[in-house]
Order: sequence, then C-alpha cells, then structure tokens
Amino acid sequence: MTINVLFVCLGNICRSPTAHGVFEQLVEQRRLSQRITVDSAGTGDWHIGRSPDRRAANTAASRGYDLSKLRARQVNAEDFQRFEYILAMDDNNLSDLQTMCPTDFSGELELFLPYSGLAQREVPDPYYGADDGFEQVLSLVEQASQQLLERLITTHQL
Repeated sequence: MTINVLFVCLGNICRSPTAHGVFEQLVEQRRLSQRITVDSAGTGDWHIGRSPDRRAANTAASRGYDLSKLRARQVNAEDFQRFEYILAMDDNNLSDLQTMCPTDFSGELELFLPYSGLAQREVPDPYYGADDGFEQVLSLVEQASQQLLERLITTHQL
C-alpha cells in the first residue's frame, strides 16, 4: 500500500513546495519512497506552472533541500481520490479545501503544523514579508515533517 500526502497553500510557490521538498527528502532518507508519495498544490490558480518563489528555493537550498523540479499546480477533484492526507498550511486554505471536499472523501483533511507539537496552528505566509519569514517557514516545516513521518510510520506500520 502506498500512502499519498498532499501539502496545500494558496499559490503553491512558498509554503507547500517547501513542505513538499522537505518531506520528500525525509521519506527518501528513510528509504520509504516506494511506500510514501508526496505532492503539493495551491487553492489558487495564478501561479500554475511556475517554479517555487526564489526566496523559498534559496532558503531551502541553504539547508540542503532542492525545490528546483517542483512546479505550481492547483488542487483538483482527483486529489481527493488520490491522497489519503491533504494537509493545509493555514485555516483559510483548510476552509477552501473543506468546501471543495467531496462527501465520500475518507482521508485526513487537516492543518499541517499541529504535527510539529507546537502551539502554533498555521504556517505563516512569507510571500509579502522579509526573507527571514522564509527561514521561519522552513524551520516550522522541518519540525512538522519529522513528526508527520513518524506518525505515518507508526500508523501504517512502515
């Protein structure tokens, strides 16, 4: 059985591709790529086909993550059939996903950051802020990704 994980933010150029890159690398390091697939998407459509924001890509690269192959895409109806875990970066995107979600979706549709164990619920959007916002996002994503992977390993006996 393959576990499919989708990370979602607004435009799919900052937070969700960062989570995608970090989580995918952790999965590869644990030799679980055959068991866990990773993707990312946005609830909005204005960045479709674009590479991750250069600030997000540069920040990720500074810690050893490569986002260069990722391209923005929009969440679609098939995602609710394909993914068992759809994880939103903030409450607004979670609300949009809940509106889109078909009644027969049987997976997990929730916020991503609570996996970190921190009190903070949302991954803040760094797009309109300074570069240090991308550092903060990456740190939050790294912590939540570690905990998410441990949960998947335990829950699915990987």
